[in-house]
Parts: sequence; structure tokens; C-alpha cells
Amino acid sequence: MKQLFKIASYTFLFLIISAATANAQNEIKNIFSDHQDIGKVQKKGNLQYDSKQQVYHITGAGKNVWSNRDAFHFAWKKMEGNFILRARVRFKGNGEHPHRKTGWMIRQSLDDDAPYVDGVVHGDGLTAMQFRETKGGETSEIRLPVESPAVIQLERSGNQFIMGAATDGNPMEHSDTLNLDLSETLYTGIFMCSHSEGVLEEAVFSNVRISVPEHGGFTAYEDEGAGSRMEILDVQEKHRRVIYTSKQAFEAPNWDPNTNTLIYNSGGRLYELPAEGGQPEPINTDFATSVNNDHGLSPAGDEIVISHHYEGEEQSGSRIYILPREGGTPRPVTDKVPSYWHGWSPDGKHLVYVGRRKGEYNIYKIKTSGGRETQLTDHKMLDDGPEYSPDGKYIYFNSARTGTMQIWRMRPDGSDKQQITFDKYNDWFPHPSPDGKWLIFVSYLPRIDAQDHPPYKRVMLRLLPTDSAGKKPEVVSYLYGGQGTINVPSWAPDSRHVSFVSYSFPGGDYFD
Repeated sequence: MKQLFKIASYTFLFLIISAATANAQNEIKNIFSDHQDIGKVQKKGNLQYDSKQQVYHITGAGKNVWSNRDAFHFAWKKMEGNFILRARVRFKGNGEHPHRKTGWMIRQSLDDDAPYVDGVVHGDGLTAMQFRETKGGETSEIRLPVESPAVIQLERSGNQFIMGAATDGNPMEHSDTLNLDLSETLYTGIFMCSHSEGVLEEAVFSNVRISVPEHGGFTAYEDEGAGSRMEILDVQEKHRRVIYTSKQAFEAPNWDPNTNTLIYNSGGRLYELPAEGGQPEPINTDFATSVNNDHGLSPAGDEIVISHHYEGEEQSGSRIYILPREGGTPRPVTDKVPSYWHGWSPDGKHLVYVGRRKGEYNIYKIKTSGGRETQLTDHKMLDDGPEYSPDGKYIYFNSARTGTMQIWRMRPDGSDKQQITFDKYNDWFPHPSPDGKWLIFVSYLPRIDAQDHPPYKRVMLRLLPTDSAGKKPEVVSYLYGGQGTINVPSWAPDSRHVSFVSYSFPGGDYFD
């Protein structure tokens, strides 16, 4: 069910030191090593990086990226192995030529006739993966059925390349797979070509991420995990900012409105991080040194609930505890294990959680003082992720009872169960916004088992109005994440921003 990221052989002292220094060592910087014009251009291109907004402005001239020679401006870093390139992209201004082009490029060398693959969008909306197989050879393309995408993605897996593209709010469409034998080390980055030799054009790239996926033979929860990014998402603008990175795995931020800090778990401990970025500080959880990613604040903000792996003489597993917000000795709430917390009633009197009883996972409710638990769901298929609406009228949860994992809601006594989402994706962990108008949740692709929510996968964050009748979820972010990304309540008090975690193995944007 819920697993802990295991960071082998690290002591608590080392975790504190590494967490406190990681951001200082790993600032939110320009991820590209250099930029330059490629081929013959009449006007010099440029790259400007807005570090506050983490946005790239790239300008470039050049006749074309096509045929057997290219002319454009290129911002790059050297990459090896497998990787996923993803960004939001738009042209600035109306442009001189309908075939001006911009996008991601993977290039064997900086020669103007080098073999390459790109994921490109044109000024007239044409979207394609273009490629040159041999040095000095002709260029070919694979077109996508997407016009003027807001998000483009290009992925390398060995000698296979695939492009993805999506218009605002929609799931990604993908190209056919291209098989192309390029060198192991490749120049990888963003480019701009004006398609007019004497004209400079500009493109704007945001949410720029280079993620290295899990490698062959990797086993989640047993092998050392990926590096982690703490991110803030504006759900209206769909703009993301990284505020903290670490080469250690961390998970599941809660947003504390009283202190404007994010509370998260790493290596079995809790930490808090300023929402504007900075250095994390540990929260004292006393004996509870196996805290998993199911934790959160009381409605008043004066207590924290945690799920900690309990080792007893007769039973062991995740157990729910409550401790003071400032830290201290946790007191147990549940007796039975495993129990994984997910929601706190708005009046502060009850907790809702997931428990395995007689081999089945269902949703339960208990008083914060403990005592006898009340079972709210009873189904052989997995129910998970319960969380109260801000007015206390509903409990939202995810359930696989229809064959795919979908979002549901029910009354606080378990009655009046209603399905909320209905498509092919597997949806997990619905979180109502503080104003009660929105649900945000993480969606897995159909190829992931409906009852599994692993880390290190290609997932989406999707947004749905709580008055959702007849409405479809809107994609607000595409990322490499999953388990640990957004397991627990993480809305800002403004109901516009949420915090979440994304991942990359070494070699990605902030994890060299």
C-alpha cells in the first residue's frame, strides 16, 4: 500500500545536514550550459533567463532547420542515457514567417549538418518531430495531430525517440516512435529559428524540466531513490516554480497557512520549508522516525497528524498519531494497523483514513481522541485518499470499484456514494481547495494498474470544479512523479496555488 522511501545507511544527522544545505548547493539556476548560433545567421541570437519566474526567452534568426543544413539559435547541455524533455512554449508576437519554429532539440554535434531529432512547433501551429539520420543528410518529419500546442515533450529511450504535445488543459498526444542511432552523448536543449535570415524571432519557455527516468533493474522503495523538486503551481496560469531541490527523496507537502511553510517527509522524518524557498528545518517527532507520506495539519493549525510505522509485539505497520505543531511526543490515535491518514474533519473532531482489515483496504473514521473506528466503505476493490470538503458535507476519495481508479464522494457517514470522474485515467488523492470550488488530483496513464500508485511515472495533475456535472478534468501540469507527489492536502490558502513534488534521477536538470 503506502511505502516509505528508504534511504539506505543515512543517519538522521546526515539527513538534517543534507536537507539544510541542499538548496544552497543547488540553486534554482539556468539549467543550460551554453547557447550559441548554429550555421549561417545574419543576426545574432540570444538566451535570457528570468530566475525569479524561471522562464527562458530565446531569440534566433536563421533560414531554416530542414534539408541538409540548419541555421538557428540553440541553448543546450550535454546529456547521456534516457531522458524526458518537457516545457510550456509560446511564440512572442505575430512573427514574420508562418514557418518560424521553436522547440526541443537533441543534436549529435554543433555542426550545422549534424544528425538530430527535434520536437517542434511552427508559427502556423504545425507540430512535428523532425530528424536527420546522417551527417549532411536530408531532414524528415513525423507530424502530430495537435495544432499550436501549449506543452511539448521529447523523450529519448535508447535509440527510440517519441514526441508529445498538448493544447491547454488536455492530455498529451504522442507521435509514432522513431528509431535512430545517435551517439551516447548528445547536445540537448531549446532552439529558435525565424525562417527569415535577417529577422530575429523570440520564443518563451516555462515549466522547463529535464527528467531522467528510472533505469533498468531499479526497484522502487528498495534502491536509492531519485532526486526531488519541491514545486509551486499556479493552477490558473499553469505556471510552475521550483523552490527547493535535493538529491535525496522527499514527499508529500502540506501547506501551513499560519506560517507559510511546507511540511514534508524525507527519510522517515518531517521537515518544514518556507513556501518562498530557503532551507528546511526538521520537526521533532520524538520516537516516530518512520513517518510515511500521509501527514497533515489540524484545522486550527496547532497539531500535526502523522502515519508512522509501528513495531509491536503482536502487530506492526502504519499507525496514526497526533503531535503538537511545533513538534513533540506523538500520541497514538489508532490501534489497528496498517492505518494511513488522509483527512481531518473541519470541526477538528474526526480523522478519516485508509486501513487494511481482513485483507481489504477500505476507508474508516475515528475520533481524534481515539477509540472505536467506524467503517465507511466496504468493497473488495481498493478505496483510498479520503478527504473532507471544507464545509464538512462530503468526503472525497478514490476508488477502483468500477475497474479503473476514479474520484468519488460520499457523506461523512458513508452514505450517498457518487462517482465524480469517468475517463480512462487512474485518478488518485482528490484534494478540495480551501474555498471548496476545486478538486486537484494526480492521474496515472491507463497502463498503470488501477490499484497501484507507484513513484517515478509520467503523470498529470488535473483540476475539476466541485460542481462537476457534465465537466471534464483539466490538465494543469504534466510531470515525472506519482507516489509522493501530492498524497496529502497541499493547497495554499488562496485556493490558487498548490505545492507538489516531482522527481528526476541523476543527470536531470538540477541533479547532475
